[in-house]
Amino acid sequence: MDNSILKQLLTEYDSKRTRELADLENRKQKLAETSVEYRNLEKELQSISISSLKNMLFLSQKEKEKNVKNLEEKTQKISKEKENLLKKLNLPSNYLSPHFECNFCQDTGYVDNSLCSCIKQKIYDLEYNKSNIGDVKKENFDTFNFSLYSDTVDPSYSSSYSPRDNIKKIVDISKKFIENFDNPDEKNLMFCGQTGLGKTFLSNCIAKELLEKNKTVLYQTAPIMLDMIIKSMFDNNSTLMDNILNVDLLIIDDLGTETLSEVKFTKLFNIINTRILNQSSKITKTIISTNLEIKDIFNNYDERLGSRIVGNYNICKFFGDDIRIKSKKNKSGQY
Repeated sequence: MDNSILKQLLTEYDSKRTRELADLENRKQKLAETSVEYRNLEKELQSISISSLKNMLFLSQKEKEKNVKNLEEKTQKISKEKENLLKKLNLPSNYLSPHFECNFCQDTGYVDNSLCSCIKQKIYDLEYNKSNIGDVKKENFDTFNFSLYSDTVDPSYSSSYSPRDNIKKIVDISKKFIENFDNPDEKNLMFCGQTGLGKTFLSNCIAKELLEKNKTVLYQTAPIMLDMIIKSMFDNNSTLMDNILNVDLLIIDDLGTETLSEVKFTKLFNIINTRILNQSSKITKTIISTNLEIKDIFNNYDERLGSRIVGNYNICKFFGDDIRIKSKKNKSGQY
């Protein structure tokens, strides 16, 4: 990890947290100026808190516990009255809460003295992902267009499914993968098929869902990833490999387009094998996207890698017409 990047991000986090807390105080002040009911609730809350703290000094342990419980009940009652007030004033329910970008770390960048997944993801995006997962707002399950796939069974695809039924089945497998991500028995995914069939789009759909679940995602093409690893070896920098091995979801795109060497193959095998073994202690999952068939994996690499994939991946075969062409026609009104 580049410490300068982390330092810059933490500075940004501190600034946005400070801004949000200031905005919260401004909202409270504005409400206090316009609502007598809110001012009275705040005074009541302050009064019972001060009274409770004073009493604590003279109470036994049992009485202190009773006093704390009583304070919690009164505080909850006032909070409920504030919620009702916001509804009456047509204000959002979170008006009196800080609007943090990340509710896990509350925009501090840390959870229990460890880096939060949100700041880890920003580091991955800056250092590795670049623009690979930059379209998740557009490329998601809500925008997935099944109509781009033919609903006609074509014997040339060697399947009893039409391309549309096939992609629906793959989407179901993908959603199950997301739902059961933390289950060590849930298999990884391999997307096979020619270009233009939606493999990258579906990978982005999955990435978006998992990012929203506070998972970290590292998305890179096989050629660039392996070249980066070789460079990091010469730089005596183990950070990249550590991140690749430990990120929650690793997406390896375009497997089979890399110029393979013995060193690159060893690194690739170690990545795939280690991330499978990681599941006993830390849940890590991998998606591989490739134009290769499974038989090509065995031929181009070796039986060890092929057997790891066959045994630990759900292999999803994409087929049909190039949907990118259809998509462009749809946008131009010609299809």
